[in-house]
Amino acid sequence: MNVAGMGLVFGRGRGIGALEEALRQGWTPPAEVEIPLAPGTKIPVYSVGQETVKDKTVLKHMRRADRFSKMAALAAWDAVQDSGMAGQRHNEQLGIILATAFGPQVTAFRFLDEILEHGDAKASPTLFSHSVHNAAVSYIASALASRGPTLTLTQFAFSFHQALILAEAWLEEGRCGSVLVGCAEECGVVMEYICREKLRIAEDGKIRCFDFSASPLAVPGEGSVFFLLTRGDETTRYCEISGASLDGKEVAGDLDLCILDCDGMGGDETPYREVGEAGSRELVIGGYSPLFGSMMTGSAFNCAAAALMLMKQTRYACPVQENPHGLRICTRTERAQISRIQCVKYDCCSERAVIELAK
Repeated sequence: MNVAGMGLVFGRGRGIGALEEALRQGWTPPAEVEIPLAPGTKIPVYSVGQETVKDKTVLKHMRRADRFSKMAALAAWDAVQDSGMAGQRHNEQLGIILATAFGPQVTAFRFLDEILEHGDAKASPTLFSHSVHNAAVSYIASALASRGPTLTLTQFAFSFHQALILAEAWLEEGRCGSVLVGCAEECGVVMEYICREKLRIAEDGKIRCFDFSASPLAVPGEGSVFFLLTRGDETTRYCEISGASLDGKEVAGDLDLCILDCDGMGGDETPYREVGEAGSRELVIGGYSPLFGSMMTGSAFNCAAAALMLMKQTRYACPVQENPHGLRICTRTERAQISRIQCVKYDCCSERAVIELAK
């Protein structure tokens, strides 16, 4: 599958330009957010600013939409614009797949609060309709005037990987001419409180990708990223996604870069050490979650960074370079010949998934 266009919304801004700037600039401190459910407590959060989620052109028919849907719609819209296919009529030829771990949980909790406060009969039907996971992808289809198949996939660790596998099936079957594949996650007061209670929050705001700790540091994040994918025999702008695997296959030794999805959200990260130690010989290791924050679907953001590297033929320095195991990590931004990159992710059961991108 060819990556013809990308769009993203994250804590550092919106668009490919914001991604490249973040990769070049490196780590910056996240915002400090107060936890209303734990008065007097603050935690660092890679939150998306309100100004980032404003666009009168894209969102003019989404006045009632929640932030989750708006972030997803903006990222999907930008992916189509970035591809140069914006003027084409997609209609039934465009498929849309949204991957998410928690969906519009902020809206869902607001709806539950209304039921508790006012009863079933007086709860807002608008909140109810937006609490459904598929609401965001419906807004995307409406904004793009698409009548192709749409689907939302929900799974904690590997929903983005499943979305890529499904997109490949749709393209191979000829069901779609192109497929928009992406993810979206949103932070809210409940999620921030849960992260504070259940995760080991990095008080200084730094996710340390190469600690490989059994109790890793995390910093909650939010945002959305989308890829416009076309068939493998068509011209690509960025790169090719040559495979998404859930079978835990070994990382090949002839890679130019292996990006580890270590962000503290998935629990025990000691299994990453096996992959990382291969880097002490030949394999170069990268970790870019300190730019985006801890998200179950963080693999999608790492894939966006990998696709940009393949297009620019530039290897970007890891934003946090604490390296207690002496791995061969990216320590500086430099031009390089890059042909293959893999993004490796483990879930809480130490099951491995791999996404491979090629020039």
